[in-house]
Amino acid sequence: MSTAPNGPPREAAAPQAAAPQAAAPQAGAPQKTDQPEVTQAQTSSKSDAKPKDEKAESSASAKLSGAEIKARAKAEKAARRAQVKASKDGAKGEAAVSSSPTPLGPSASEAKGNKAKGKQDGAAASGATAAGRIATSKGPVPAVITEPKVTIPECFSHLPMAKRIPITQADKDVHPTVLALGQQMATFAIDESIIRLKATLLAFKKVIESYNTPPGNTLARHLTPHVLNPQIDYLTACRPMCFSMGNAIRWLKLQVSKIDPDVPDQEAKKELCVSIDNFIQERISVADLVIAEKATDMIKDGDTILVFGRSNIVERALLHAHCDAGKKFAVTIVDDPYERKGQVLAKKLAAEGIKVTYSGDFGGLRWHAQRATKVLLGAESMFHNGAMYGKSGSCDLAIAAKELGLYIIVLCETINITERVATDSLTYNEIDPERSSAASFRLLYDTTPSAYLSVVVTELGSVQPTSVPDLLRKLEESN
Repeated sequence: MSTAPNGPPREAAAPQAAAPQAAAPQAGAPQKTDQPEVTQAQTSSKSDAKPKDEKAESSASAKLSGAEIKARAKAEKAARRAQVKASKDGAKGEAAVSSSPTPLGPSASEAKGNKAKGKQDGAAASGATAAGRIATSKGPVPAVITEPKVTIPECFSHLPMAKRIPITQADKDVHPTVLALGQQMATFAIDESIIRLKATLLAFKKVIESYNTPPGNTLARHLTPHVLNPQIDYLTACRPMCFSMGNAIRWLKLQVSKIDPDVPDQEAKKELCVSIDNFIQERISVADLVIAEKATDMIKDGDTILVFGRSNIVERALLHAHCDAGKKFAVTIVDDPYERKGQVLAKKLAAEGIKVTYSGDFGGLRWHAQRATKVLLGAESMFHNGAMYGKSGSCDLAIAAKELGLYIIVLCETINITERVATDSLTYNEIDPERSSAASFRLLYDTTPSAYLSVVVTELGSVQPTSVPDLLRKLEESN
């Protein structure tokens, strides 16, 4: 009697216990059908929101000007680069701190659990796990090789320095010829100011020849800001412009602004190219010939000419005096101990039969100056107050020669004359990138005061150093 009443409830309990098991699939079935409905609602809401966002973005972009859109794109690109750089630096720091590799991302179970949180969380978890696997497999990240940063004292921080800019970092509008020229200037393959000027004008000539005016623009208004300025900026970034380049670029921009908008592009481009050729012929080639002839008249038979390093205009004057005028004289070369370009000049003069004495440094400067009769110097530029801007060491030679009463002749084209004034070597100069460190550095140029110079020879005539402003007035009147 005791088991009979308890039996049926046990049998009834089994169906009740099984009921939840049977109900589980039924409960699961609605979940399968309900879940797509939820996702469809979500996707429909997202799809509804997408056109709104696109409309908002399109309306916002329509209100922005082209310059603002370009500026915003540049800012976004810079932000992405900064973010990538920060992530790389963070990975390097963590790898350097931990001697034993440890996973930076979550474990496999955590990554599986994170999959249910959505696609965004899953992507972040997988990215972090991948970063952890890279850090653990490769170990410490090797240091990136970068150029050593030279620390310049604050009082010299205003002085520029030439640097090589990778072609990949140049503006997309820079012409290939200008890219090659910038690399040559940065490595000092093209060094002297008048040679840099000629190479720059020839490069700009090729830029103009390959230029096509966009529809809706005129050559006179579009060429300078959108074509010439990127070339000038790139060359200036590779190496600071010399004074002659600045004068010639101002002249070229003036010629572009004078072009009549009604003139066809082909005719305007041809006119600019002819103007550049005439400028090179008159202000460089003919000017050097006239200066060489005037310097030859100052050289007498039996003279001993003291020169510093190598200058193209000085070399041309000496060869013209010996080969064309047939004068007999000797040359003493005091060379720059860092560059030793005077060796090339010594070989050329000796090959032409000129007696040459060579000194590799300033150790015997006073001894050589005592045996010289004249000094011939080539100027990189002449300042408005009559001071000479020349290769570093020119001032030392001029001072030593002036103390001995020597006649100091400066050869300079008028394109190298500037309206600026300098009384020292720190206002305008360049730092030698090859010989600069935190402890010391070298300046490429120096400034010689007019008191240590005797005469300045140009294609417009020979004048006293203090009369250089008169040459500028002549140039303005001729133009």
